[in-house]
Amino acid sequence: MTDAEQLPERLRLRVVALVSAVLPSVTPVPAPLRKVAGFAPARRARLGAPAIWAALADDGFRAHAAVQVAAVPADGEDPVDAAARAWLVRDEGWESLVRDVVADLERADAEDDRVHGDVARLSAQVAALQAELASLRADHRSEVEAMRADHKVLRQRLGQARTAQRDAEEQRDQALAARDAAASAADAAVAAAEADVRRMRAQVEQAEGELAASRRDGRAQRDQATVRARYLLETVVEAATGLRRELGLPAVEGTPGDLVEASLAVPHAAPASSAPGTPAVLEQTLALPRARLLVDGYNVTKQAWPTASLEAQRSRLVTALGPLVARTGAETTVVFDAASAASRTVMPAPRGVKVVFSPADVIADDVIRQLVAAEPRGRVVVAVTDDRALAQDLTRSGARVLPTSALLGSVSA
Repeated sequence: MTDAEQLPERLRLRVVALVSAVLPSVTPVPAPLRKVAGFAPARRARLGAPAIWAALADDGFRAHAAVQVAAVPADGEDPVDAAARAWLVRDEGWESLVRDVVADLERADAEDDRVHGDVARLSAQVAALQAELASLRADHRSEVEAMRADHKVLRQRLGQARTAQRDAEEQRDQALAARDAAASAADAAVAAAEADVRRMRAQVEQAEGELAASRRDGRAQRDQATVRARYLLETVVEAATGLRRELGLPAVEGTPGDLVEASLAVPHAAPASSAPGTPAVLEQTLALPRARLLVDGYNVTKQAWPTASLEAQRSRLVTALGPLVARTGAETTVVFDAASAASRTVMPAPRGVKVVFSPADVIADDVIRQLVAAEPRGRVVVAVTDDRALAQDLTRSGARVLPTSALLGSVSA
């Protein structure tokens, strides 16, 4: 037990405390401790402990310090103080004394560690229980508050339900009274209506008799007017035929729009196609004598097939117009905008359908305006477009403008 490193911390501190108390009296004082010796006792033990303990490795300094410590009265009841003095003085049997005190200190430290561990564990359990208790209290308060809020809401709903019940009972009583009054009024109205029906039936029978007589008179008058009109029509036709024969007029070939279309048309084939029926208004208009149909191509196709390519749009529109033209016999021209196109596509079309592309730097709207302007006033010209500006111009020029939806209804399934 002569090795200083084997001393417990508590015993080393007591040795240093004893030496620091008598350090000014030790002669000679090692150089590292001369400054420490001038400190106050409490400060000397606190700040000079490492230097004092290091100096005690010198047996000479330890022996001189032991002499001074021995002169100080000992605490006879403190075994640690006795072991520290024995370690310094090193009289006979000191090692056994120090060893016993060290063993007692180690047992005490182990017991302290165990007690501290138990205290820490119990403290943790107490803290956990306190936290759980606080949580339970908070939950309980929350539940109580929620139940109070629910109770308040239920009381409010109960009051509202009672009010609604009273209102409903009042409305029921009013409805019953109104029903009885309405039933009485209905019975009176039924009686009056039955009387009116009987009176009206008599009037209807009388009117039917008068209508039958008027129909007979009207039919005779219409037959006479029809004969006169047909006679006048035949006279006009015969006069026109005789005048044409006397003047030697040749048969009319082409149409006024041919000159405009001739500079725009692209050679095309004429494959047959089919399409469903058309709206009645459009077909009735196109069925008039020598009707003319002009279609703003892309204005129609981009609404009907917006996701298809331009080539597919053109093909679908031109193909779908075939059956409409076949039914109505209308002279039909479809104009596609090619103002910025570098080339013109050769495109097949059904019989009776003409396809033209606008020239470079000329939009399709201007071509349609030219075609309408070329027609004589009085001819039935139908233009299909949703372009408002174009529609206004064409209307002023005498054309009948229909929306694209009318044509799409005619050519779609």
